Amino acid sequence: MSQVVLVSVAAGVATLTLNRPQVLNAMDGEMMQQLRPATEALEKDPAVRAVVIRGEGAAFMAGGDVSVFHRHIGELPELIVRWGTEMHIAFLALRRMGKPVLASVHGAVAGAGFSLMCAADLAIAAADTRFTLAYANIGASPDGGSTHFLPRLVGYKKAMELIMLPDRFDAETARSLGLVNWVVPAAELVEQTAKIARRLADGPTGAFAEAKRLVNQSFSTPMEKQMEEELLAFSRCARGADLKEGVGAFIEKRKPAFKGS
Repeated sequence: MSQVVLVSVAAGVATLTLNRPQVLNAMDGEMMQQLRPATEALEKDPAVRAVVIRGEGAAFMAGGDVSVFHRHIGELPELIVRWGTEMHIAFLALRRMGKPVLASVHGAVAGAGFSLMCAADLAIAAADTRFTLAYANIGASPDGGSTHFLPRLVGYKKAMELIMLPDRFDAETARSLGLVNWVVPAAELVEQTAKIARRLADGPTGAFAEAKRLVNQSFSTPMEKQMEEELLAFSRCARGADLKEGVGAFIEKRKPAFKGS
């Protein structure tokens, strides 16, 4: 089995690279199966304070590998469930891990790549990126959590438009829809991604984890319960070294040095 998901860690920033550049990082069974242990390891690694997801070569990810689907068309229903379960566990790990996850996208962002981008907490896109949900083009319904993320990001009717009429759209449209946070010139994507990742890794990791959990649960939690959970989370932060450091730095008019506790 070739290594189609690569992970490196430097100075608290983990980079997860999709590595099938010869097919625009199209998702196949190997990639789905390798994503799960990679994301679970990042979740457990105390040295990792922020995660960047990127694609090698000319694209972030051009969706599922349709040639693989074609070769296995007779057994595809069973394979989709088996491979897709691994993929979904990986996407859930990214969404639930107590660390910020930044998708850095360029080229084609389609199908499962679109869903993966939506699973990240933040996204930065090169100005020449093109997006499409794509599933309807091959007669499939979406996966990767996109039917969960999209209505929350863009509203019901726009979500259904993107699903049923999967035309390609550009990075500025993606930003206007709330699908990406930043659009930068293609030549600056690596540099700007590194700057944002550095800010995230230098931030209060414990507070980020609490905020991420609170926001993710807010869609299904009554307001009164959500407010209770906010106070409990703030109280947990108050027990940690990061809040003490942050308060002290504010009073002393200096930059805080967070350590993630």
